[in-house]
Amino acid sequence: MSSTRKRLFIKTYGCQMNVYDSERMKDVLTPLGYESSETPEGSDLVILNTCHIREKAAEKVYSELGRLRPLKEARLESGDQMTIAVAGCVAQAEGAEIMKRAPVVDLVVGPQTYHKLPELIARAARAKGEALDTEFVVEDKFDKLPAARQVDGYSAFVTVQEGCDKFCTFCVVPYTRGAEWSRPVDQLVAEIRGLAAMGVREVTLLGQNVNAYHGEPPAGREADGPWGLAQLLRHLALIGGIDRLRYTTSHPRDMGDDLIAAHRDEEKLMPYLHLPIQVGSDKILKAMNRQHTYAEYVDLIGRVRDARPDIAISGDFIVGFPGERDEDFEATMKCVREIGYATAYSFKYSRRPGTPGAAMVNQVDEGVKGERLQALKLLLDDQQTAFNQAQTGQTLPVLFEKAGRLEGQLHGRSPYLQSVHVQGPAELIGQIGHVAIESVTRNALTGSLVLPATVDS
Repeated sequence: MSSTRKRLFIKTYGCQMNVYDSERMKDVLTPLGYESSETPEGSDLVILNTCHIREKAAEKVYSELGRLRPLKEARLESGDQMTIAVAGCVAQAEGAEIMKRAPVVDLVVGPQTYHKLPELIARAARAKGEALDTEFVVEDKFDKLPAARQVDGYSAFVTVQEGCDKFCTFCVVPYTRGAEWSRPVDQLVAEIRGLAAMGVREVTLLGQNVNAYHGEPPAGREADGPWGLAQLLRHLALIGGIDRLRYTTSHPRDMGDDLIAAHRDEEKLMPYLHLPIQVGSDKILKAMNRQHTYAEYVDLIGRVRDARPDIAISGDFIVGFPGERDEDFEATMKCVREIGYATAYSFKYSRRPGTPGAAMVNQVDEGVKGERLQALKLLLDDQQTAFNQAQTGQTLPVLFEKAGRLEGQLHGRSPYLQSVHVQGPAELIGQIGHVAIESVTRNALTGSLVLPATVDS
């Protein structure tokens, strides 16, 4: 390990998989002597871990690079160096353009090659070689990441699957993350056992299309063939110390009977399912290449709720996809009213270069998109508030994660991912305790401890 400590600042954009990737970048760079910094000022290495899903993603990156340039110049004037790297999906999609347009950037690394950061940093320092690496070699990445992880808290993300083969016409993931690929079961077990040994109690399995997981089975079980997500979840539930399992994000086409049964049978699998439909109109679903109908989605939700009546449903919605008319948007509003969501995310459609949707005719006016998004958000906010209000008078198991903002207050998460605040002793942090819910807002629950305060054995 390097004896010289250096400062590392990572700014993470977008999805939970990027949060996981940023954590793993820190793991890769720790042996080189890098310590995390809260700000870019005075940092030796700054990494922008980018996301290409949201609107104006590339512009936000260039704007941030503009703010970093004077910091880099100031360090150079004082005789120090600042290395700036752009990582993630914008790097994958626009790597060559970034290097051309932003000379302040020293290197660009795609989401499948960040395990090569030490090599790329050395190249940049020597001003030799190509500072651009965005090739898809996903197997290589996970094989070469350090076994040990740095975690801060009692919940952790673990990427189990990457890429997507669905090719929704609005989405860049197949082009920035590549084809679907799943990590071997034994590799995941080893990582999660390590997390448990560090005190992690809750693990969220991540994937661009996580319920399409099809990983290599454990040693000695090769005859089983690839394992699906349901098998993986049941296997991971056997790991001591891990009390809660979650997964995200899912596609309706891959929600099989075995996974529905796992929600019914597996106590450690939390009663929360993020299952996006995007729109309620069959016409727009077809244009999006979602390859399912609204009726099929409704039937699927019904079967999930039959298996686990207390499950909370979360979703994603897009308004203003090309060709969306008033009646199509009303079908989305009807979908939300009929399904009932505990929480959901909604966005205006924005063109992504290289996707089929970007070239479609009948693009929707931005003003119309804004009006539709506002109406949809109001409905979704009302549903989230109603779901939270339904918890009043209930007693929920809560994983206490940290101290709250008020003196003597604890902050935790319910099985439904709600923030929960309660007065209690600091010794409960990292434990799971019962809380009687007394009041709610749209964003949080408040209650009191139920004695005995802990449900841990």
